[in-house]
Amino acid sequence: MPYENISATITPEKLQEIKAAIASLHDNMPFLISLTPDERRKRIKMGDKSIAFVSNSLSVTQNNSEVVPASFNIAEFNRDYQLTIALTEVLSLLEQLTEKVDDTLLAVGGESMASSLLVYDYVKTAAKHAPGLKSVADQLGERFKAMGNRRPKAEKVSTPAISSAG
Repeated sequence: MPYENISATITPEKLQEIKAAIASLHDNMPFLISLTPDERRKRIKMGDKSIAFVSNSLSVTQNNSEVVPASFNIAEFNRDYQLTIALTEVLSLLEQLTEKVDDTLLAVGGESMASSLLVYDYVKTAAKHAPGLKSVADQLGERFKAMGNRRPKAEKVSTPAISSAG
């Protein structure tokens, strides 16, 4: 679907439902862990090409158990492999969702920032003639002080018409 101006809301109730769904994911996978960067570096990595290798290795152990020592736990190897397959599918679905959330956040954040830049321009212009707006313009301008008062140009977004009627 091509990108168009986003006009949506998430109600507090819907946000609670989303959070509950995420909590449910955590509850359904209580075995998930967090590795330190060092632990991640030390792990053997398994990419897409390795799935067939592991599958074939598992098949060999199941059909030729005599080739591995008795201490080798074939059932645990199978559980690890099956969990790998399931988590690969889960991760793929989550990555698709994360990408959409990230793209939408980027787009709507850009829309919000573009509208804010327009408001800033309006306030700076109005502050030249209306008493009391200089402090508001200065407050909004704080965002750009670290940038040497340079700010990005507002991209063209469709904004609702501003009515002068009260």
